[in-house]
Amino acid sequence: MEKTLHYLFDPLCGWCYGASAALAAVADSTAVHLNLLPSGLFAGEGARKMDDDFAAYAWSNDQRIERLTGQRFTERYRAEVLGNRQQRFDSAPATLALSAVALTAPGKELDALKALQQARYLDGRDITQTDTLVSILETLGLAREALRLQTTDAELLDTNRARMNQAQRLLHASGARGVPTFILETESQRTLLHAGTAFSDPQAFAQELQTA
Repeated sequence: MEKTLHYLFDPLCGWCYGASAALAAVADSTAVHLNLLPSGLFAGEGARKMDDDFAAYAWSNDQRIERLTGQRFTERYRAEVLGNRQQRFDSAPATLALSAVALTAPGKELDALKALQQARYLDGRDITQTDTLVSILETLGLAREALRLQTTDAELLDTNRARMNQAQRLLHASGARGVPTFILETESQRTLLHAGTAFSDPQAFAQELQTA
């Protein structure tokens, strides 16, 4: 039976970063196809300025994620990302970068997502800036995708929009609220999965998908 795990996420979502180990475990499985779909939750109207209150809320939430999942949020991230009042909380650029990868090198998208998350949460880099995103993609050997991000042609914009629209349709149809959201599709049936195990026991989460 063919199985697809639709993973709905946002590259600036701390909980999505917390699910990294579960995604890696699923990707290692030959029994489940992983379909990454950025939701655009923090893009467009969902973007906002970084202020003191939001930064404090985000850091508190990040510490809870770290305790539960073991994914690190460094003091450098706290100082240079959450402490930067010129940097907007806007996932549109990073989402577009991932769509550039999905368009021409889909097998590398999970690697790109991981690299973007680590650049932000570990290295304190500003992944809301195109030049930072281009540098990260080039480091991964994705020079063609980096160039496409810089030029931003109509096909890339259409692909990016279509991916976010698909994510929003799945969120609405499943009744899910926010991201990360995991939806398992087997033949014509879609099932909204509880994300708790993905955070607490990634290997068990992947195993449950194989036997579902």
